[in-house]
Amino acid sequence: MNLFKGYVLGLLVLPGLALAETIGEVSTVFKWVGPNDKIVVEAFDDPKVDGVTCYLSRAKTGGVKGGLGLAEDRAEASIACRQVGPIVFKGKLKDGEEVFKERTSLVFKTMQVVRFFDAKRNTLVYLVYSDRVIEGSPQNAVTAIPILPWGQQ
Repeated sequence: MNLFKGYVLGLLVLPGLALAETIGEVSTVFKWVGPNDKIVVEAFDDPKVDGVTCYLSRAKTGGVKGGLGLAEDRAEASIACRQVGPIVFKGKLKDGEEVFKERTSLVFKTMQVVRFFDAKRNTLVYLVYSDRVIEGSPQNAVTAIPILPWGQQ
């Protein structure tokens, strides 16, 4: 990661939210100047629930603006969360609590993941969506994890 991207990333990270780790990416549009448009797959662990990892795929705009962090990324995203160990709550969970948030434009647009707990079905539900200061997007994706015993729990 170059110094500029690391600096910008450091400014955009919000306390208490998960940090994403890039798992892989594929190029979708060739750009003569700057990075290509691509789809990125990232993983992050729920900061308040041990044993849960979420995988997020989303578009990243390339070109000169994308390379400088000035482009606006598309609102589409997909999410899949999985139980990867014993599930342990690290405190009280709030419905609709932000788990992950990342800017998808320089100022006005973010992509975020929020968590809900469906007590009746003993299931964690994660929703990814994009919003803007003026006008958000109805595009979203949802995934659910039934809380099951792990190993010899």
